[in-house]
Amino acid sequence: MSRGNNSKGFTLVITAALLWGMSGAVAQKLFQQYHIEVNWLVTSRLLIAGFLLLIVQFKFRDRAQIFNVWRQPRSAIQLLIFALFGTLAVQYTYMAAIDQGNAAVGTLLQYLAPALIILYLILRKQSALNIRDTVSVSLALIGCFLLLTDGAISKLSVPPMAIVWGLLSAVALAFYTLYPVRLLKKFDSIVIVGWAMVIGGLVLNVVHPIWKMDVSRLTLSAWGYLFFVVVLGTMIAFWFYIESLQSLAPKETSLLSSLEPLAAVLSTVFWLGEPFGPFQWLGSACMMIMLIFVAVNQGTSVTDKKTDATRQVS
Repeated sequence: MSRGNNSKGFTLVITAALLWGMSGAVAQKLFQQYHIEVNWLVTSRLLIAGFLLLIVQFKFRDRAQIFNVWRQPRSAIQLLIFALFGTLAVQYTYMAAIDQGNAAVGTLLQYLAPALIILYLILRKQSALNIRDTVSVSLALIGCFLLLTDGAISKLSVPPMAIVWGLLSAVALAFYTLYPVRLLKKFDSIVIVGWAMVIGGLVLNVVHPIWKMDVSRLTLSAWGYLFFVVVLGTMIAFWFYIESLQSLAPKETSLLSSLEPLAAVLSTVFWLGEPFGPFQWLGSACMMIMLIFVAVNQGTSVTDKKTDATRQVS
């Protein structure tokens, strides 16, 4: 793998992580300053980004896969489940957490998902508890406690509903990560995520039709923020992340994508001016260390497995 390809991969995944993180802060501004409804934003985001991803697949990849996924009943059912309980759930709960609290807390709570995945695999006896898992879960719990209380047990520094939506977002992200493994072995990830976004957007459109919104009151700045969230923070970010896997190992990609919550915290505090206490900064640091620790050790585990397999063959 050439140094040029590595540089391209690093640029793509870092850009994706920063766009994801900053889009949360931009969404918060839309909620607070322009009074955009969560349902409308999520519907618009899913429908537009989903269709754009399918267009990318049609133009630059194997276009036959776009419809092949529907020709197999089992795959079609799995895609519907993933769309509703994975994509729609994680997008809606994340945006609702931002609406009720702020982008920093919403993003950091969502990133409890790695710890939930570890606990799930242990309970299903698909993985044994080890020191690395113990450290990861401990960092996540400590970070979550400091983030939500700012060191004061008697009061929460985050609205209760923001916590509820944030925790639901973590559960949804864990499902989003674990469930589509079989689908992604058969079809391009852009096809699966693109269709999942479109399906989720169509379902939510029944609850809140995209056209039932007085867009005439939106300023040019508001339209710019919407473009950032829908196109840059969703469609482009996901596309860049997928493209980075062509030149980087999963370990490197996972590690660099940990910049997302850091970008969310920094943009929320310094751009939106949200107050953040010293213990919340410490909690954020714990969450970031947990993410990096999990990413590094996931890569190490993959390397160990490949080494063991090579030894068995030889």
